[in-house]
Amino acid sequence: MKGHVRERGKGNWYAVIDARDPKTGKRKRKWHSLKAKGKREAQMECAALISSIKGGTYLEPIKVTVAEYMERWLEHARSQVSPKTFERYCGVVRGNILPALGAVPITKLQPAQISEMYAKALHGGRRDGKSGGLSPASVLYIHRILKAALAVAVSEWRLLPWNPADPIKAPKVRRKAVRALNAAESAALLEAVRPYRLFIPVLLAVTSGLRRGEICSLR
Repeated sequence: MKGHVRERGKGNWYAVIDARDPKTGKRKRKWHSLKAKGKREAQMECAALISSIKGGTYLEPIKVTVAEYMERWLEHARSQVSPKTFERYCGVVRGNILPALGAVPITKLQPAQISEMYAKALHGGRRDGKSGGLSPASVLYIHRILKAALAVAVSEWRLLPWNPADPIKAPKVRRKAVRALNAAESAALLEAVRPYRLFIPVLLAVTSGLRRGEICSLR
C-alpha cells in the first residue's frame, strides 16, 4: 500500500492512497480529505492514515453510522477501564445513545441532535418503563461518555474534523447539602442498632467515614 499527498486549491490537502483490491487484484486509488495546514502536516497525516488502514482500525467516515462507531469505540475502551465501568458504558451507549442517534451517519451528527437527545432524556428517558425523565447527573454521565467517544473519532481515528459534542452545555447537577450527625445523634444511632447485625457496619461508618461500598467490601 502506497500513498502521497496532493493539494487541491489553496490549503486543501488530500491523501491519495493506492491499494490493491483483495478480490480482483486490481489497483484502486482513493482520495482522503486531511485537516493539515501544510505539506509537512499532510504527509504526517497520510502516514498515520496508511498505518490505520494496515492495522485494521480505519473506518470510512461516509459509511459509518453512530451505532457502528460507538460499538467500535466500546471495544476500543474495553481494555482502558475496569469491567464495571465498561459495563456501565455499554448500558449507556446501547440504552440511551444508540436509540436516539444510532442511525445517524457520524459525519452528519450535529450538536442540535445531541442537545435534543439530552432534552428528551431529561423529560422521559427512563428505561425501566416508569414515567419521568433521567436526573441531570445521569444525563451528564451520558454527555461525558459521548464526548469522550467522539474525541477519539477526531484525534485518533480522524473520522471527524471536530467534536459535535464540544459546544453542548451539559445539564447542571445540583448537589444536595449533606448534614452530618452530631455527637449526641451518633450515640443515639449506635444505641438503636446495637442489638442488630448492622451494628458493626454502622459503627464503622460513624467512626471512620467509610462509604457503604467500602464497608461492604471489607473481609
